[in-house]
Amino acid sequence: MNKPLIMTPGPTYIHQKVRQALSEEITNPDLDQKFYEYYKETCDRFKELLKTKNDVLILDGEGILGLEAACASLIEPDDKVLCIDNGVFGNGFGEFAKMYGGEVTYFNSSYDRSIDVELLKKFLNENNDFKVATLVHCETPSGITNPVDIICPLLKEYGILTVVDSVSAIGGEEVRVDDWEIDIILGGSQKCLSAPPGLTFLSISDEAWTKILNRESPIRSYYANLAIWKDWYEKKWFPYTQPISDIYGLRTALDRVLDEENIILRHKNVSNITRKILMEKGFKLYPSQGYSNTVSTIILPEKTNFKEIYNKMLDEHNILIGGGIGFLKDKVVRIGHMGENCYEDKIRSTIEALNDVFEDLNISL
Repeated sequence: MNKPLIMTPGPTYIHQKVRQALSEEITNPDLDQKFYEYYKETCDRFKELLKTKNDVLILDGEGILGLEAACASLIEPDDKVLCIDNGVFGNGFGEFAKMYGGEVTYFNSSYDRSIDVELLKKFLNENNDFKVATLVHCETPSGITNPVDIICPLLKEYGILTVVDSVSAIGGEEVRVDDWEIDIILGGSQKCLSAPPGLTFLSISDEAWTKILNRESPIRSYYANLAIWKDWYEKKWFPYTQPISDIYGLRTALDRVLDEENIILRHKNVSNITRKILMEKGFKLYPSQGYSNTVSTIILPEKTNFKEIYNKMLDEHNILIGGGIGFLKDKVVRIGHMGENCYEDKIRSTIEALNDVFEDLNISL
């Protein structure tokens, strides 16, 4: 059976070289000193991608682990947390902050566009007594990219620590951790890097480390406790046995990204082509502004059955597409143009197939 063309907003198709790396013979990652060097070299490669001198860690768990670990490690009971909310994931960040005792205040912005920076400035002028702020770089459910390059330095003017979920952006959108003063940024293996799902990577600033290591209360987790990683390299000790094969695959995927001449430009160009073709065919995009380089979200006409569209795309065209979640469930179709998905021929094939399905189902645009 032919595997479907994966055009979802992650996980993505995995290149043959990454699959080969996954099959490499393993060693004992707890005892083999060479693996500690390999892990460190891989973390250093991530520093190149993230444009940072901060510490980088790779955690054994999907991107949600990085999000929870940041909240668990930074937030203490009754800490004031600002949740910058313009989508499903942005809003959900607040639930993790509450889980670890944070007193959460939401800054609500429109869900169909990127965060309104001017409104945020006015809000912060009167409300800025926060220890931590959480925000999402790419709101994958809605296909929106937020201007973290402006928002994070703005938050730092008030001494607020910043935690950025960039799972669906890193590798497809520009990221400059040090220039943008981001304290913790987290990504996932299965998006623009096009490695298998299952790993988180994140960078941690010196200021964030200071807060993590000088808490008044213990961190309410072991697996999501970033403090246990401090000085792992000097001690040649991992908190738990590393998923060595997945890290081999991740390293190969990362090297492919860094070796490409301009992967951000490829994502930008293909995203522009995607939107152009969709609009030429009459499809309506969900965002009104702040379009993502990595995912496009198409509004479904009322009384349209997404499941029927999904099934026809898969059964008749052998293409996997994404649907909506949260408030957009059954209201949108999502096409991922990230990593190994992000090529014009794959986009054109997907949109042509989607157009045929709409015509077959007599769906008026």
